[in-house]
Amino acid sequence: MSNAKSSGTAQPVIEVDDVVHSFKGRRALDHVSFQVMPQSLHGFVGPNGAGKTTSLKIICTLLRPQFGVVKVFGHDVVDEQKQVRRKIGFMPDHFSTYRQMTVYEYLDFFAAAYGLSFSQRTRVIDEVLALTDMDGRKNDLISGLSRGMQQRTSLARVLVNDPDLLLLDEPASGLDPRARIELMEILKALRSMGKTIFISSHILSELAELCDSVTIIDRGKVKYSGSMHGLLLTSDEHPAFRLTVSGEADGWTEHLQALAGVLKVEQLEGRPEYRIEFDETRLDTNQLLQGIIGLNIPISAFAEDKRHLNEAFMDLTERGVR
Repeated sequence: MSNAKSSGTAQPVIEVDDVVHSFKGRRALDHVSFQVMPQSLHGFVGPNGAGKTTSLKIICTLLRPQFGVVKVFGHDVVDEQKQVRRKIGFMPDHFSTYRQMTVYEYLDFFAAAYGLSFSQRTRVIDEVLALTDMDGRKNDLISGLSRGMQQRTSLARVLVNDPDLLLLDEPASGLDPRARIELMEILKALRSMGKTIFISSHILSELAELCDSVTIIDRGKVKYSGSMHGLLLTSDEHPAFRLTVSGEADGWTEHLQALAGVLKVEQLEGRPEYRIEFDETRLDTNQLLQGIIGLNIPISAFAEDKRHLNEAFMDLTERGVR
């Protein structure tokens, strides 16, 4: 399987611009806009009914947006469907039919549908089976596979046309912990090959480790779209670090506040920790740490102050039944 090639430009792989879509008067997407950059692993997160599957279907050319523009590799998903479909691979959240086929027959069927010759199909199927670690199961009936093995087979099917963009809808749904970990390792390998991966999921802890960028959607509106790093920072305006001290924990607030460039110091209640927000235009992280060391504070730990993806998700989304 060939590595995806970079064009050397910063053109987004996916551009969603002001998209609106409604079903029976209910607005599933409400002026949604976001971008996905080349060779990124982009998480698409939202509660049930947030608009994730609708967005995926539009990007995959399976649904026409009622308003707005969506482009994939610069091609309009409405006017240039064929060009888009040549570049993408879509893995839905449920396994399709064909359960009485063997794994090899299933992959061969789709490879033939993409127009691959017999010799090409043989080579490509061997490659995707090896990549998904399904070599030993190629003669098994799909109906007899576990959920995890069926997900791998579905992913292998997505790869037979060597797409540059993978669109995955809840790929880890229903998998046991080991199967999830193994699937995530496969996705990391695909990204290292130059693929761009757009993954819709509600398994937040896995996305925090896996993705470098994320879009959070709720009730049809984008609540955040950008880097995972930016989402997890607790301050939108200034960086902050968390200082854990050993020994006597109290009494350092005023000393820390007096350091040049420090904007705010907060001792975390009940813990020997301080949250320090500072002006990055006046000092960098090394200078801040040097200043703390100069105060002879007994440092136990010093790290960037981040919130968990779960916390960010709860902060950005609304309560209530959808």
